[in-house]
Parts: sequence; C-alpha cells; structure tokens
Amino acid sequence: MRRFSFLLFALLVAFGFSGCEKKPIGAVEKMHWDRDMCERCKMAISERKFAAQIINPTTGNVYKFDDLGCATLWLEEEKIPWADKAIIWTTDAKTGTWIDARKAHYVDDAITPMAYGFAAYSDKTLPKGAAPYGFPAVVEKIKIIEKKNTEKVRSY
Repeated sequence: MRRFSFLLFALLVAFGFSGCEKKPIGAVEKMHWDRDMCERCKMAISERKFAAQIINPTTGNVYKFDDLGCATLWLEEEKIPWADKAIIWTTDAKTGTWIDARKAHYVDDAITPMAYGFAAYSDKTLPKGAAPYGFPAVVEKIKIIEKKNTEKVRSY
C-alpha cells in the first residue's frame, strides 16, 4: 500500500511539473479558433488566414487579434510603451502559418474580418505579379482607413 501511495504521489508531482514548462518569450501562442476574442474589437477570432498576435517582449504577455488592423490600431490607441519592440505575428493568407508581421509582404485586396483589407504573405507565398506593401506602409494605410471610418460614423 505504501509503495502504491508513493508511486501515485510521484506521478502527480511529475504531471504537476510538466505543466510548468515555460515557452520562450516571443513564441506564438496556440489560438483557440472561434473562442479566443480579439483584444481590440472583442469579436471571436475565426479567420485563420488573417489573425495576429502581439507579444510584450519583456513579460511575454500575448494579445490576440482577428485582423492586422485591430492589432496595429490597438498598439496606438492603448499607447503601448513597448510598441516599437513588440513581437508581432500574423498568419500567412495562403497557408495560415504564422509569419513575422514586420517581415511579411502585404497585398491590399483581401476581405478581412474587420475590413482593413490587408493579407500577409511570406517570400514563398506572395502571389506572382503582386505589388506588395511593407509593414510600415500598411500601418499608415490602416490609420487612414480608420480615420475615414470614424469620420463616416460621425457624419451619421
């Protein structure tokens, strides 16, 4: 009986410590599609080819978004002090795999969850003949779109 109790205790301890494994800061966190909520607009994240994650490089806290537009606007609206150092991931619009948002190539003719319209691609998946934008240009274009949308709402 003592031996069984000891083995049970040892198993519980082993399982307990296996859950304490830390992921490296900057790693993409698993998405729970249709359950995780966008940090900015609070909509369920369901579009696997337009999602984004922003990671605080100091704490490792992960913030999830349904559209790159929500992610970039959240950084500005919340006045995130570490915005220039933020680790930003987005999904490749062709494969759905995670890519570095700052290194991605963007095309602006996509139908995205919040209608900002930017689809991200890696070097390998960028459609032939596309005229891509870099990350800084996309951020500026998203700000312009948001300003126009805000002006439309105010005019009603």
